[in-house]
Amino acid sequence: MDQLITFAQNHPWLFVALGVVVLLIVANEVHGNLAGGKRLTALEAVRFINDKDPLIIDLRTAADFKRGHLLNAVNAPFAKFDEYAGQFRDKSRPVLLYCALGTMGGAIAEKLRKQGYAEVYPLRGGINGWLMNSLPVTVK
Repeated sequence: MDQLITFAQNHPWLFVALGVVVLLIVANEVHGNLAGGKRLTALEAVRFINDKDPLIIDLRTAADFKRGHLLNAVNAPFAKFDEYAGQFRDKSRPVLLYCALGTMGGAIAEKLRKQGYAEVYPLRGGINGWLMNSLPVTVK
C-alpha cells in the first residue's frame, strides 16, 4: 500500500490516467447494458442456441463470414444491415447477433427491438469471445 501511495505522489498524471481508463471501461459496460440490453457470454449463447433455436446473424463482412462462422448463422453485414433486415420475417423467433469483437451487436439489437422483435441478444466479445472459449465454427 505504501508503494501505491508513493507511486501516486511521484506520478500524479499516470495515476489520474489510470483512474480515467478505469472510469471509461466502467462507463462502456454500463452503456452497453443500458443501450443494447443483455449481452450473452459465449457459454450462455451455447445454452441459448440449444434451448431456443434462435436466428443467428453474423454482422461481419462476407469475407470474414466465409473464413468461419457459427453453425446455421446467416450473414448480414453491419454496413448493409438494412438491406438484409427484410429477409428476417419471424419476429417471434429469438435472435442472436454477433460481430468480430461484440461492439456492433448492441446497435442492431436495439434496431430490431424497435421493429418488434421480442428476444434479441448480442454476443459479448463477438466471434473472438466465442473462439477464446474454444467453441467451434464452420466454413460451410
